[in-house]
Amino acid sequence: MRGLPSVSADVAMSNPGMEALIPLVNSLQDALSDVCYNYELHLPQIVVVGAQSSGKSSVLENLVGRDFLPRGTGIVTRRPLILRLLHADTVYGEFHHCKGNKFTDFNKIREEIKAETERLTGRNKDISSVPINLLIYSPHVVNLTLVDLPGITKVSVGDQPADIEYQIRKLIMQYICHENCLILAVTPANTDLTNSDALKLAKDVDPQGLRTIGVITKLDLMDKGTDAKEILENRFLPLRLGYIGVVNRSQKDIDGQKDIRAALQAENNFFLSHPAYKHMAHRMGTPYLQKILNQHLSNHIRDTLPGFRRDLESQLRALNKEAEEFRLDDPTSRNKTLTLLIHHFADELKKLIDGTCDNVDTVCLSGGARLNQIFHLRLPNELTKVQPDEIKLRREISYAIRNIHGVRTGLFPPDMAFEAIVKKQISWLKEPCNKFIDMVNEELITTVNQCFDKLTCFPKLREETEKLVTTKIYEQERKCKDLVLQLIEIQLAYINTNHEDFVGFSKTQHVNTQNNKICGVSENQVIRKGWLTMSNIGLMKGGKEYWFILTAESLSWFKDEEEKEKQYMLPLDNLKLKDIVKGFKSSRFYFSIYNTELRNVYKDQKWLELACCSQEELDSWKVSLFRAGVFPDKVEVDGLGNEEFTDPLLERQVETIRHLVDSYMSIIHKTFRDQMPKTVMHVMVNSVKEFIRSELLSQLYPLRETLMDESPDQQQHRVEVLRKHRALKEALAVIEQVSLSIPLPPPVDSPRIQPSSSQETSKNGRPGHPPLPSPPEHHKRHNASPDSFMHSSTQHIRPRPSGPRRQAPPIPSVK
Repeated sequence: MRGLPSVSADVAMSNPGMEALIPLVNSLQDALSDVCYNYELHLPQIVVVGAQSSGKSSVLENLVGRDFLPRGTGIVTRRPLILRLLHADTVYGEFHHCKGNKFTDFNKIREEIKAETERLTGRNKDISSVPINLLIYSPHVVNLTLVDLPGITKVSVGDQPADIEYQIRKLIMQYICHENCLILAVTPANTDLTNSDALKLAKDVDPQGLRTIGVITKLDLMDKGTDAKEILENRFLPLRLGYIGVVNRSQKDIDGQKDIRAALQAENNFFLSHPAYKHMAHRMGTPYLQKILNQHLSNHIRDTLPGFRRDLESQLRALNKEAEEFRLDDPTSRNKTLTLLIHHFADELKKLIDGTCDNVDTVCLSGGARLNQIFHLRLPNELTKVQPDEIKLRREISYAIRNIHGVRTGLFPPDMAFEAIVKKQISWLKEPCNKFIDMVNEELITTVNQCFDKLTCFPKLREETEKLVTTKIYEQERKCKDLVLQLIEIQLAYINTNHEDFVGFSKTQHVNTQNNKICGVSENQVIRKGWLTMSNIGLMKGGKEYWFILTAESLSWFKDEEEKEKQYMLPLDNLKLKDIVKGFKSSRFYFSIYNTELRNVYKDQKWLELACCSQEELDSWKVSLFRAGVFPDKVEVDGLGNEEFTDPLLERQVETIRHLVDSYMSIIHKTFRDQMPKTVMHVMVNSVKEFIRSELLSQLYPLRETLMDESPDQQQHRVEVLRKHRALKEALAVIEQVSLSIPLPPPVDSPRIQPSSSQETSKNGRPGHPPLPSPPEHHKRHNASPDSFMHSSTQHIRPRPSGPRRQAPPIPSVK
């Protein structure tokens, strides 16, 4: 029979090319030790899963060949322990959280693990997902990477949290759910295998059993007359990768400080002498477990290495551009960074104004859209605000006509009155135009500030850039206001009454002698519509409301807005307008209409008494009646004491000038609505864009030595980016040192795992895993349990991904 294989023999038997893959992974861990938590790159590893007191710690200690893990009752492992076993000439341990401190006394390693666990979790038996990284160097181990997790428990004890079972399950699921994780499911032999918590969790994430290895412990503690032969022969609840039996030290051996080597020899003697296991003793025990684990891990690493390399290259490409911008150690790099930042600033401003940004804002308007809103909504609104009051304007026209005529009675409206009124209204455009320029200036500064994100990393550069750009904006604002002032003066210099859109005197002065009104309004043209109350008609108190329509020929009223039931149509011939003064308690505003020839205007009424809801509505109706030729019949006195004599000829002249002013000012407003946005775009927006694109860099370049000083946060960010970039390059360099054309390792020397005759090949061109052998014929039907999550041993194992993984059960809320 074969004796216990020596460590050197195990190392010699392993494939040197594949053995180099595990140091490769360890080198990658070193290269990414400071930044690995930021990357979703899960390194291949073996995770040890089992219930409390199932022998997990003893298995790990046997693999290491040292007694170094904390022991005790209840839950002892409360943080994940990432254990990396490295073949070396000397024996020592090293923790990632205290690099450079070599632990040669393994009792101190145990104390450090306990102290580091309590540092985060305290002493209340709580758990934490933050791992402890431990490296063990020894000539008595082969290269392995394992993760020891807290043991599965059912009931909280003492001061443990009530949901301790669910916390542990969630923590275990975080490690074993990854496809590149091999699960080492540890189960005691003196318990029912069908109730194994480790196998149940493995089934949840690996239903096909492609990456689950069973380890059976405590074989020496089984009752007499019982054995685990069927389990170890992979005939009961078979696993694709099979089961391996081990015999750990008993508590008496641990208390007596029994040597690990002696324990390994005793383990080998147990298998050689036990009648149920002696025929397979050469493939049982801790040394064989080391060999099996290393070969499976090597195969797994080889399959996942190309994808892992692609992930590293993807992360490196994402960091290349940013790392290149952050190399400010030499003047050339500083100059290049300054140039790139200013060009980026200019491009961002152009995109924001032109509307070609990569990220479209769906929350609010910004940049060019805001300018467009100012051009086409705010500007017309501001121009409308300077429209004069209608009554005041007609009074001014009347005064202008009478002052120009002097002692004479003019038969025709004077053009000087027209020019005086037009020039006065044109001069009023200065205020809305300046306000329009101020709005554009404010929005342009806001838009520029939105493009300063990249410059925030360099406070002095941003401050100087903001100063130069803002100065340029205000400089162009002054030029724009001067230019607009010139445009207004140009309009005042010459009143072009020959404009093609101007109605002219010939179109306006044609008088209809029958109704004494201007024929500039067509007979059928509707001048105004609205609700009015007839207060002197009907028996209802307060009168009755009708829908009135005023045209150039008549005043009609209807029952409602649908205009279907016409009540009456009153011709406007010989009608006059008269104000009515009501009591101070009245909430309405009244006026009346009567016929100068004392005829009835409606039925037996000599006048119509009409009421409005507001003074503004009353003034609007009076102006509309003026336009229709219905004028007041008395002398009015304004606030300055000037009498306004109602003269039909004067009223016609006022209406003529009023119409001409409307026509000409509509041309002026149309011109300014068109010219103002063009002027602002040319003088302000485009000039600022051109300044940033072509002149800003030349003004900043002489100050580059002081402007390129980074902020403290930016310095820290730059160091972090460069460190990550360097770590990724080092990791890729490590991969480059190993040729991926290394031949596959020889198959495991086990009758349960034999290569198929066809040498199955996976889709990516790599040979698949060897199939399991067929169990004896009389066991095939008996062991086809529905609870088994592995295929029967007669099926070939194909290298396809595992089936759908089940998620960890939700943690219930505990009060």
